[in-house]
Amino acid sequence: MTEEPYRWLEAISNRREYIRDQLKGGTPVFALSRPEGILLLGVGQGQSKVFEIYDRHGLTALGHPVDIEKLRQAAIEAAHLEGFNRSSRDVTLRRLISFSMSSMLKNAFEQVFAPPLIVESIFAELGETPAQDTLVRLHYDGDHQYVTSRVVVAHRDAAPEADAAEWISKNIAPGDALPKVAGVCLAAWQMLNEGKAFAGAAPPAHTALQIPGKVIEAALLDRNRPGPVHYHPLALQ
Repeated sequence: MTEEPYRWLEAISNRREYIRDQLKGGTPVFALSRPEGILLLGVGQGQSKVFEIYDRHGLTALGHPVDIEKLRQAAIEAAHLEGFNRSSRDVTLRRLISFSMSSMLKNAFEQVFAPPLIVESIFAELGETPAQDTLVRLHYDGDHQYVTSRVVVAHRDAAPEADAAEWISKNIAPGDALPKVAGVCLAAWQMLNEGKAFAGAAPPAHTALQIPGKVIEAALLDRNRPGPVHYHPLALQ
């Protein structure tokens, strides 16, 4: 009996290693709080990485497509249940993450005899102003951080995320148009995929909005959009 806790800890360690290995093929996604709204951006091979959750809420994620879809469905159901029981304005990201999404991922991760959810994600909530926007970095094990910076990156490796976010922040300005902002994100995407260091890296000479063989997906939670629904897809080219 005394060995059981150690076996569980070993199983959790092996599970973490397995998930990280499965995420090696995933590519980074981005969320940026801008004057016009929150930009969500991902790059893939045709499978969606950017989603609407509720009136003011969006999601972008990397990982196994089936698990991303499970996360999306769970978030939509939790948001609509909250809106039904309370009101649409009472649907907040803090409640969704704290009472639904984080616990769901934690339970899935710790149930060692069931498959885990292989997904890393960013949740976004649009506020009246950029200062009122909420961005949350949510991990496969339910751990999460409310990010105070205006740029969030989710990647398969945790170490370069902060470097990429800082580099993007330094190379964009509040007045930049969304295509330029997206171009800087795509430059960071390529640097992350190629394992390049961000220290001393120059900003892109031009904002290329195409990556050969890849599909670029972007959406904006539009602060100026009339009505309750603020999410709409973007065509950046």
